[in-house]
Amino acid sequence: MSTENEGTAVPADRSAPSVPPTPPAPPVAPPTPAAPAGTPEPPRTEPQAESQPQAPAGSESEPQAPTGSEHEPQAPTETLPQVQAQAPAAPPAPEPAPAYTPAYAHAPAPAPAPDAAAGGWPPAPPVTPSWGAPAQPVPEAPRRRAGGLVAAVLVAALVAGGVGGGIGYWAASQRDDDPTASTTVSSGDSPASFKRDPGTVAAVAAKALPSVVTIQAKSGGTDGEGGTGTGFVYDKEGHIVTNNHVVASAAEGGTLSVTFSNGKTYDAEVVGRAEGYDVAVIKLKNAPSNLTPLALGDSDRVAVGDSTIAIGAPFGLSNTVTTGIISAKNRPVASGDGASGKNSYMSALQTDASINPGNSGGPLLDASGAVIGINSAIQSAGSGYGQSQAGSIGLGFAIPVNQAKNVAEQLIKTGKPVYPVIGATVNMQDKGEGATIAPQGSGGTPSVTPNGPAAKAGLKAGDVITAFGDHPIDSGPALISEIWTHKPGDTVKITYERGGKTATATVTLGERTGDS
Repeated sequence: MSTENEGTAVPADRSAPSVPPTPPAPPVAPPTPAAPAGTPEPPRTEPQAESQPQAPAGSESEPQAPTGSEHEPQAPTETLPQVQAQAPAAPPAPEPAPAYTPAYAHAPAPAPAPDAAAGGWPPAPPVTPSWGAPAQPVPEAPRRRAGGLVAAVLVAALVAGGVGGGIGYWAASQRDDDPTASTTVSSGDSPASFKRDPGTVAAVAAKALPSVVTIQAKSGGTDGEGGTGTGFVYDKEGHIVTNNHVVASAAEGGTLSVTFSNGKTYDAEVVGRAEGYDVAVIKLKNAPSNLTPLALGDSDRVAVGDSTIAIGAPFGLSNTVTTGIISAKNRPVASGDGASGKNSYMSALQTDASINPGNSGGPLLDASGAVIGINSAIQSAGSGYGQSQAGSIGLGFAIPVNQAKNVAEQLIKTGKPVYPVIGATVNMQDKGEGATIAPQGSGGTPSVTPNGPAAKAGLKAGDVITAFGDHPIDSGPALISEIWTHKPGDTVKITYERGGKTATATVTLGERTGDS
């Protein structure tokens, strides 16, 4: 039991007698008879409750409830009429309200309800004060009403305090009895015990990661220069598709190693490279028998806003998964590895999934987990397209998988790339007006190959090609990017301008084997 509410009774001043304090609960002690004249008054002993402080005689202040309990309300009090010697009109001193039990102690039993027949509780003070003051009439009705209100408030307060105190005591005792108890809440299921729904990023990544590899390429020189890139399993024979610039350093006498997400590493060799497409195929030496190729999607059916998932090894951090959307389609992109001085061209899928150096060659997946592109280039602030920029700013570019598949199949079959061509040299510097056929080709050769596809379609030097099929053309790189989305032998409608007039022609694409 707390002692913070206990106090010492203060003896009353005989010069200012007042009503003696009332005991906290019935039965009520009989009033003390008045002492005979001249007889010394015996000292008066007041009953005292442990949890109820006694207010000094004549005090106007209200007793304060003990602090430390957040669950117990303050009981409202009402000023009661006061009886004073020789001053019947003055208001009486307030009755002290019973002190509340602290939340961490046991609450006392509720006080009995007021009985109207018995005059209510607390009972009216005696007619003759115990200190011999002249008898004064006491108004009973206000006493009953005030007593009933105080009793009702007391019962409610003690019930509420008892509940709060009981809960507080139980919680405290549980903490004391079990020092290992914790107030933290944990999930009933661990992450390994529930399944991710198909189509979620976690489910797609979990299925695709075993088929994505990290590639380490080293040159055959004494310095052993190389880099890190990404690739993915193309078939069960052990072919891996990646970017050309990932494996270019190891193509001439270098070494390649491939590491899977389970940590197993295999040696590999280059099967074929297409520098213009920036696509390469390598093959595992001693490939395991349980390879699972990634499913290939249809990049022609991709829509702007579709969800994307990129997997790779940015800055060497293998098995990194990032997400985004398709930001745009048919972006003409010319990228270079910064070493050979030769560019690759693509009509790219643009995505805001985070792509950084090391992601190159990795798959760009759709929401179902099918490959829709090969991550190849990024653009950083203040620089052009390339693979060796500082980092992603949300502008990543992937080779459409339909194009990459055609190239990969050719490389597996012959080891050499095959490019569709129109047989004309275009200006690669101008932009905004279309692709202009140059006055002459490289080394002074004709800009339009005699008897080539463009010549047969009637195109001449100076013509400005403004559309290739259904796609507008604003530059030479844009024209090449669109041509390379087709195959040799395809027939395509070309829109061009000559002398301020617009005309159209149909071109049957030729072919060129190998990188020049």
